[in-house]
Amino acid sequence: MERRAQIVQAAFELFAERGFRGASLGQVAARVGLTNAGVLHHFASKEELLISVLAERDREDEAAVEQALPRDGSLHTALERSRAVVAHNVGQPGLVQAFTVLAAESVTEDHPAQQFFRERYARFRARIAADLERDGHLATQETVLAATLMLAVMDGLQVQWLLAPDEVDMEATFTLFERMLEDGLLQPRPSTP
Repeated sequence: MERRAQIVQAAFELFAERGFRGASLGQVAARVGLTNAGVLHHFASKEELLISVLAERDREDEAAVEQALPRDGSLHTALERSRAVVAHNVGQPGLVQAFTVLAAESVTEDHPAQQFFRERYARFRARIAADLERDGHLATQETVLAATLMLAVMDGLQVQWLLAPDEVDMEATFTLFERMLEDGLLQPRPSTP
């Protein structure tokens, strides 16, 4: 594994365990057998390292989902892609914990990942909304609301699953949500006079 990738992996693990503010550059360096200066040779700052960790996580997730289910603009595929992310996450509790900790921390003032998460959620809302709009089952203004709801359900399930993994079946719960959403959206709507 290339040194830069080793640093990203070590930072990812520490951020999952301690959060961004609780993990130090020195701890990251120690995990990969470097000094602080050695880490700073690859990343200009701890903040840059954080953004690299988050971007790498997104790249890996998106590649896994794209390989399994290419986008086709349908409601069914949008839901299936979301379920594939949930299934992928079940096998990676450390990844889910890191993401959840960092996303929660990013709402605090001046957090270095705040812009990353704002842009990430905006990008995913837009992508899901576009798929829902092309499918034609929702009015244009409702597609963003439905996309927001899907992301909120996914994130909320992750938190509950992390807190009680033996009690919360993330995949089964999201599958039920998916079915409820699909059934509700695919039902014919009464025409308004």
